[in-house]
Amino acid sequence: MSDGVEELERARAVVRSPGVPNDAAVLVAARAAGIPIYSELELGWRMLESPFVAVTGTNGKTTTVELLSEIWRAASREAVVAGNIGTAVSSLVGQIGPETTVICEASSFQLEDSVAFDPEVAVLLNIEPDHLDRHGDFDSYRKAKLKLFAFQDEDDFAVGRAEMLALAGGHARRVTVDLGVDNGAELELRDGLICWNGTALLAASEVRLRGAHNLENALCAAAAALSSGIPGEAVVAALRSFAGVEHRLEEIGSSEGVLWVNDSKATNVASTIVALAAFEQPLVLIAGGEAKGQQFAALAQAAAASVSAAFLIGADAEQIASSFEGLVQTSRCRSLEEAVAAAAAVAVEGEIVLLSPACASFDQFPAGFEQRGEEFRQMVQQLPGFLSI
Repeated sequence: MSDGVEELERARAVVRSPGVPNDAAVLVAARAAGIPIYSELELGWRMLESPFVAVTGTNGKTTTVELLSEIWRAASREAVVAGNIGTAVSSLVGQIGPETTVICEASSFQLEDSVAFDPEVAVLLNIEPDHLDRHGDFDSYRKAKLKLFAFQDEDDFAVGRAEMLALAGGHARRVTVDLGVDNGAELELRDGLICWNGTALLAASEVRLRGAHNLENALCAAAAALSSGIPGEAVVAALRSFAGVEHRLEEIGSSEGVLWVNDSKATNVASTIVALAAFEQPLVLIAGGEAKGQQFAALAQAAAASVSAAFLIGADAEQIASSFEGLVQTSRCRSLEEAVAAAAAVAVEGEIVLLSPACASFDQFPAGFEQRGEEFRQMVQQLPGFLSI
């Protein structure tokens, strides 16, 4: 199979698919020859006349993008979801017009090749160590994420917590969100109410998404929508109705009084930590897979507070077990099926069994976290006395 290097003689630019690593021969040769490298995201953006609302962050991107899509639907505005969530932005060329907003999930893999990408609204949710096997270190990963803001101008909006936006460059107007620190944010949580420029929209308790991290995601989505001119009534309606996405804190059902939750999309430590914090009940945890260069000490400390037992799977199960030693009882399992059976045997009525791997899935599930979550769902549905939610 050709590595593509010979094709560079006829190339004016290289468009990289996000999964192609930085040390691929064709990319190394292109850099040496001074040939520009663009991401597929940038190519699609250049060819479309649509406004872009782009969301990045280590965790919460898919949930926030889907919530934004729900807000646009509630406002009867045309929108399409694309980017890292599954639909290539470039595939929209010729399919949509300038009246359709592209709500785009943007990953670090897509953003690191940005040279002009300038979304009208850019949202930064959070930045935690992830994909260090690709980027080499946390600083490089963070710089890739922050390229989302680098080319914005005064007509654009940058949305996020103040401390997040302090990291961003560009010249966009800042729209800050706040969970109650009272720092003058445009969208803030005040006395249990979500307020936009001082006017209450709805009570935080009315937001359907579970967990404090999802409340923050909801605030960011609301601020992005309101900055785009979406009416407040549509924002409120969507926040009240949107229940989340598959494979992210997805409540599958119960078996003999035990609730089973699919959080297969948690592919890093930070994501699993916020998943643990979303529940008050005692937890049985299923975790493991490919660590991607992560450390698990912080996860072990978080798990010690609520996890009665952890069943570990995948290539780096031993690394997780070592971090959990003395804090959480662990068992190594050869497969997800074995872990589900073991968790079912020890979980008691009132507990929750949470699949939240904190790791990538490709060592056991070549089709990704979706395959892992779907197989988990099928296994759980076969448990005795299963009742769907």
